[in-house]
Amino acid sequence: MTTIIIKKVKKGGHAHHGGAWKIAYADFVTAMMAFFLLMWLISMTTQEQKIGLAEYFSPAALSPATSGAGGILYGRALDTSGNKPSTPRDAERGSAEQEDKARPTSPGRASDLDVSRPAASVQANYSAIASLRQALQTLPDIAELSKNIVIEPTKEGVDVSLVDQDGRSMFRDGSVEPYERTRRVLEALAPTLRRLPNSLTITGHTSTARPGSAGAAEPWTLTAGRALAVREILAGAGVPNDHFTSVVGRADTEPVFPDNPYIAPNRRVTVTLLNASPPVPPNLLR
Repeated sequence: MTTIIIKKVKKGGHAHHGGAWKIAYADFVTAMMAFFLLMWLISMTTQEQKIGLAEYFSPAALSPATSGAGGILYGRALDTSGNKPSTPRDAERGSAEQEDKARPTSPGRASDLDVSRPAASVQANYSAIASLRQALQTLPDIAELSKNIVIEPTKEGVDVSLVDQDGRSMFRDGSVEPYERTRRVLEALAPTLRRLPNSLTITGHTSTARPGSAGAAEPWTLTAGRALAVREILAGAGVPNDHFTSVVGRADTEPVFPDNPYIAPNRRVTVTLLNASPPVPPNLLR
């Protein structure tokens, strides 16, 4: 009798690789989503909002000067030493270098803060900017007006500009009468302007009338009238008369965009908070 032997061979199973690759892939997808969300948020925010975010996240506990004096805002010292954070202006320069190159410098506007000015003056200007922006947060439609309100430091002090944009103006077309939203902005700023020691100048500007346009208002009268209207609103909201040093109209002589003087952003009224005059040494008063 023949014996039949059946040999069964067990095949070894594949080694267990675990699920580590799934976790790594999930982390990668999450990181990419966060990256693209960040890029989208950066593209959607305005330049003023970027500066505000930079100021918000800058550490306030660090000293802004080599003297070690404390403060909530971030002036520069002549020396590079000292425990100080980057200024909001540095953040603006890094995030919008191309935009700054494309936008021409308007008369009197500083491309950077003058380092020859006292650090206390620079710090006072940033403190004023922070106070003005805080005052505007009370407005319910501040998000819609963010492109119409430009607050920036200059060599002369701090400029607060009410700027027309396509589709949204601060004054009625060809008139010195402001819209109600313009009045609300000025009334919101008035308590801060009254509290600050800076003297104020108000300057009106307009765009150049396009060739062949009919019925355009006389630019000198228009810009002077709008500047006077802004002064009257601020004075009516409590800013003392002795705070104002000049109210002038510049017509279309100082466009923000000289290469295109017809566009809406050239129409603006600027309230300038002037730098305080440095104290005169006693030996010079003799």
